[in-house]
Amino acid sequence: MLIALMVTTGLVAIDSTILATAVPTIVGELGGFAQFPLLFSIYLLAQAVSVPVYAKLSDTLGRKPIILVGIGLFLLGSVLCGLAWSMPALIVFRAVQGLGAGAVQPMAVTIAGDIYSVVERAKVQGYIASVWAVSAVVGPTLGGVFSEFLSWRAIFFVNVPLCLLAAVMIVRRLHESVRPQRHRIDFVGAALLTVGMSALILGLLEGGQAWEWASWPGIGSFALAAVALTAFAVVQTRAAEPILPPAVLRRRLILTTTLTSLGVGAMMMGLTSYVPAYLEGALDVSPLVSGLALATLTLGWPTAATVSGRFYGRFGFRFTIMLGTVVALAGAVLLAATAQHPSIAVVAVGCFVIGFGFGLVAAPGLISAQSSVPWNERGVVTGTNLFARSIGSAVGVAVFGAVANGIIGASSGGTTGDPDAAAVIAASAAVFLAIAITGVLLVVAGALVPRVSVRDVSPEVPDPDGPARAA
Repeated sequence: MLIALMVTTGLVAIDSTILATAVPTIVGELGGFAQFPLLFSIYLLAQAVSVPVYAKLSDTLGRKPIILVGIGLFLLGSVLCGLAWSMPALIVFRAVQGLGAGAVQPMAVTIAGDIYSVVERAKVQGYIASVWAVSAVVGPTLGGVFSEFLSWRAIFFVNVPLCLLAAVMIVRRLHESVRPQRHRIDFVGAALLTVGMSALILGLLEGGQAWEWASWPGIGSFALAAVALTAFAVVQTRAAEPILPPAVLRRRLILTTTLTSLGVGAMMMGLTSYVPAYLEGALDVSPLVSGLALATLTLGWPTAATVSGRFYGRFGFRFTIMLGTVVALAGAVLLAATAQHPSIAVVAVGCFVIGFGFGLVAAPGLISAQSSVPWNERGVVTGTNLFARSIGSAVGVAVFGAVANGIIGASSGGTTGDPDAAAVIAASAAVFLAIAITGVLLVVAGALVPRVSVRDVSPEVPDPDGPARAA
């Protein structure tokens, strides 16, 4: 079953690392440099708003049907992306991919929480995180090779055999005995969340570009976001089965680990989106080289995640998470301090350090939250944690994109079509500074995590005859 979970995780892992290095090539063919952050934001937004819905359904219908639906949507989105004829079309099809990823990633993590004990989960999370390490090398390499020697469209078509393999393995290996229950999905809440986050991201990305910040479209997008998100919060307090239950976030452990996940998402996608553009624009390196420099981010992550169990087993979850936030901040400061003097080696080291810090934050935070609740709440808790990471990623990319576009526009006479090296360096330096500031906030969130040890959370060994078991 572990292999099945690793293959399933590989769908999202490969997709997240293979695209970044191909962005300059895609922009060169389809145009729309100022819109390229939407390739990430729309994917992450679709993923984020669907995660809570999938999580709620998985706690009532079981994990297996939900993860299979996700694989199917991811497959459909990949095929459509490979056939995209314009940047707007590619952005729309990325949203379909995101809807699939919203089920695939959290369900894989939730299933691991179902069938392994709290002690075993650190090793299992390490194995699953190792998929990101392999993808960190394979993804950028394939992205660079396809972009330079074949076609960027191949980076989407490569998902087809992976989706089919993952679906077959899940069908054959995962067996559940879940009694279906009557449920009421909070579609109103999901719609309000989608509208609110879409308006917020659109306002951040297009402000100062398509319209002035103080114009009616600029003010209107933020006003719509505020109204929709406020209404979403109200609906969540009244819905019979809210997609983001307020009661869950009243627990300090879950709230604080959710906040750290939010910060990790913002920093991670800021780096993933802008490191390749920085190196390729400033040093004129190939997509393959920039991809390998970025790959160190996802090499450091599983390295730390694998050993994090020893840390939280001995020192507790709070110490481990705090250590990780400080390490991640150190790497972010390194990138911000050296951004004006581009160096592939420095960027690679900085990304590795940040990734190592993330490994000490993300895995212990998720495991502690999962282990503090019973099976029928584990899907929602896992979904909430990964929802926060996706929202952080989507909003982070939008904010960093607004910063970069503003600086490039100012240095290029108001246009962002084809920035020169100086403009790319200035914009990237500002983005790296914003990432470092986010790192400071991550440290603050880590400091608020309550002191919790393995003995304080549920230490149960899963019942092999329970709701979920491996073949």
